Amino acid sequence: MSDKLGNHVIIKTGKLDANASSPDGIYPFFTCSKDPLQISSYSYDCECVLVAGNGDLNVKYYDGKFDAYQRTYIIESLDKTILDTRFLYYFLDKNIIKLRNLSIGGIIKYIKLGNLTDLPIKLPKLSQQKEIVATLDKANELIALRKKQLEELDTLAEVVFYDMFGDPVKNEKGWHVAQLGSLGNFKNGLNYKHSEIGTSLKILGISDFKDNKKIDDFSRLSIIKMNNEPNSDYYLNDQDIVFVRSNGSKELVGRSIIVYPNDEKVSFSGFCIRFRNNSDKVIPSYLIQILSNRNFRKTLFDKGRGCNINNVNQEMLSHLSIPLPPLALQTRFAVIIEKIEEQKAQVRKALQESEDLFQRLMQDLFKTD
Repeated sequence: MSDKLGNHVIIKTGKLDANASSPDGIYPFFTCSKDPLQISSYSYDCECVLVAGNGDLNVKYYDGKFDAYQRTYIIESLDKTILDTRFLYYFLDKNIIKLRNLSIGGIIKYIKLGNLTDLPIKLPKLSQQKEIVATLDKANELIALRKKQLEELDTLAEVVFYDMFGDPVKNEKGWHVAQLGSLGNFKNGLNYKHSEIGTSLKILGISDFKDNKKIDDFSRLSIIKMNNEPNSDYYLNDQDIVFVRSNGSKELVGRSIIVYPNDEKVSFSGFCIRFRNNSDKVIPSYLIQILSNRNFRKTLFDKGRGCNINNVNQEMLSHLSIPLPPLALQTRFAVIIEKIEEQKAQVRKALQESEDLFQRLMQDLFKTD
């Protein structure tokens, strides 16, 4: 039998502005972003679940001292012998899509307190709750392990790059430099309306970037419909590089990915820009390593537009300075990177399987009538 969540929890909200963070702080400062900031003082010391009240609307678990942004909900179990806090975390994580659908507002969506307190919840015995938590924790640990393996492979690729070519920003090895615009051409992505009908088309969107540098599996891409088939230059070719042109998250703006659609017809959204290499001075697998380098990407924002940028354009990208070491050296690097990418593909497949397993477990363990 279901009960209302509000009967089993205490819900508070944070009190601080988003700019209250301190880079040198020793306590986590929870805002509506997925990753917490730091702060020098704390207002709360408890085991709880934190729900972003607006924006990303994500769910986090924490046990300890922290502080929180004023639009963050802090949810504690009223009685831990009835409701385990980790069980509460997984329950709310399972219901995050429902909460997003309940959100209201214009540009920035938000949820109301009642959206949380009115959530129907089934409470099995505490022993069963802990069994469910243990199962999901193990599945989450496996996902974390796969992600760590991917990070280690990315670090390996970066170490190899720096060893062979040096810092792409400082260019201390004195390689010849060319502007990106002189090495190829750009194309803004496809704009379309959801009301269109007719031609079905796979489309690469910002959500497909994730933490990838390469995509060669397009089976999970969104499919749109268009009244008319787009021009051929809206289709992606092997070794095209796609940039995030515009996004609400400044972390994503300027991010790039190299694509290999083979013979599959795949387009890219209007929030992206495609770069197509037509130079014999650079190899795309070398180029993507530069463009995805975090320090190099910051140079996009050092051209007089400041750190609050939330979009880039073709002109900005075209003026990026690309070091051009000898082609033979780039080719050697490309061979090494290909081997690393093969390992990453295996790990990504295992990660996807682990994430699918986790979602199946969530569905099975939190069944609703």
